[in-house]
Amino acid sequence: MATWDPSEHEAPPPHLFWWEGVSIVSRFWRAFGHLGERGPAQGRPVFIIPGFFASDRSTLGLQRELARQGYRVSGWGMGMNRGAHAAILHDIINRLEAFAAGRKVVLIGWSLGGVFAREVAKLCPELIEMVFTMGSPFSGNPRANNAWRLYERVAGHPVDRPPIQVEVSTKPPVHTVALWSRRDGIVAPACSRGTEEQSDERVEIDSSHMGFATAGRSIRQVVKAVAARCPP
Repeated sequence: MATWDPSEHEAPPPHLFWWEGVSIVSRFWRAFGHLGERGPAQGRPVFIIPGFFASDRSTLGLQRELARQGYRVSGWGMGMNRGAHAAILHDIINRLEAFAAGRKVVLIGWSLGGVFAREVAKLCPELIEMVFTMGSPFSGNPRANNAWRLYERVAGHPVDRPPIQVEVSTKPPVHTVALWSRRDGIVAPACSRGTEEQSDERVEIDSSHMGFATAGRSIRQVVKAVAARCPP
């Protein structure tokens, strides 16, 4: 039986939080390059939703590695993720349908993007093969992270009262894999790991929060987890 660790349910400590800023600056070069679909046309389709205050440029490192492994990859194509708004899920679904072209898609969401991915999978499970979340706060206290104050200022609504109907902790009717890390400096580990009732699998990754989509070693771990369940 797992031991209850209160610290895993609380916002990460300051030293981990400040390291997130340092680490993302050092990997900024990965954001350069063309945007749009990449990888073999017949490769298994993968659609990536960026985290809060991030865009497709933030996930380019992950996109490139997945494409190199043989996947057909697309970012969400909606600019910066500024939080929930009334049409956000339907906008994502429209983009997803155009990319899918009749095939089921592997949906990957980073941080808040993973929360959106789970909700999209609830609305249109017929489009989704599997959902992977990376450091996504879908369980526990929505304020057990170091970003909720910024989120409320930017999005314009309380973090626990978004302008969409969601049941964040409820598992989608497709297979879900929660990738989480003890080194996450933004989201409490327990909140991105969830429970057996909230996600089908919980896989620990050795990564900072920003590293999920930007650090080479973390990206390789993410791609390995995807390939083990959904080969290219």
